[in-house]
Amino acid sequence: MKKIHEIILPVRVVVGSNVLEKIISYVEEISIERKEKIGLITGFKTYEIAGRRVESLLAEKNYEVYVWRTRDASIDTAEKIAEEARGKGIKIFMGIGGGRSIDLAKYAAYKNNGIILSIPTAASHDGIASPFASLKGLDKPTSIYTKTPYAIIADIDIISKAPIKLLRSGVGDLLGKITAVKDWALAHRLRGEYYGEYAAQLALLSAKHVIRYHELIASGSPEGVRILVEALISSGVAMCIAGSSRPASGSEHLFSHALEILAPGKGLHGEKVALGTILMLYLYGDPQWRRIRKIMKKLGLPTTAKELGVPVEIIVKALLIAHKIRPERYTILGEKGLSEEAAWKLIKDTGVA
Repeated sequence: MKKIHEIILPVRVVVGSNVLEKIISYVEEISIERKEKIGLITGFKTYEIAGRRVESLLAEKNYEVYVWRTRDASIDTAEKIAEEARGKGIKIFMGIGGGRSIDLAKYAAYKNNGIILSIPTAASHDGIASPFASLKGLDKPTSIYTKTPYAIIADIDIISKAPIKLLRSGVGDLLGKITAVKDWALAHRLRGEYYGEYAAQLALLSAKHVIRYHELIASGSPEGVRILVEALISSGVAMCIAGSSRPASGSEHLFSHALEILAPGKGLHGEKVALGTILMLYLYGDPQWRRIRKIMKKLGLPTTAKELGVPVEIIVKALLIAHKIRPERYTILGEKGLSEEAAWKLIKDTGVA
């Protein structure tokens, strides 16, 4: 008997100007009872940017709203919110902010068999539409399967005001799909791992899309932001279709996770992923790494250890341990990883050192 492959996709995706003001209509679509309780999970800054307005709009319609403002995305914080929400009988959750808030909301919804609305205030990663959450305090800095957002509500007016560095990070995260798909196909050929061509091509399309329009995105214009947001959502949907993060996360993400272990807080996720993409494309012998590096330089993404703010020795150590982060996930790094000599040669040949 063939294994059942279940695909759970977002039901509604709303991208546009001033769409946050229509939040009530989206809530009414899913609210079983007129006064259903709603949990808002946000950060302190993002509460002021969008959370407070959402709370006010819901309160005006007499919804009972509970707000969690958090400073971290640890498993302890996630469990605490999920438990408190369970005690209050909350079934509808909204993640308002960046990856941290949305990931916490996904986890709370998963633990309470609830529904999550993803409301990003920045376009810095593709987790806004995926069922995966990255939480601190687990055995390893990798994603766990939680809940696919029922809806993604992306207000371009709000996202356009986010720091340009976050937009660049979003592009960086999408560039990583080029090596992620290569790794997935490699694991399929050598290990017989399931490979979904449609999900793979959808992830690649999101990368190609931002490469084509990278200058427009870099301008920070609403049109550029819309293009980036739609590409990030597309990548998230690719993960939903695949049933895993395979089409969006490969050796470049393992490198990023390794850096987070060795130099926590240094560089944004998408910045580290993009740097890893250069390195892994070189390992594949794909000359495209030069084009990617050129685009990164134009965008202002770090292409060297110095620009990332990390000593070259840490970059080398990250390359040496990256394959151990998820040993079950086969990539170009293989089972044994790189030798120290190979790692040094790699960063010198690509100009990272």
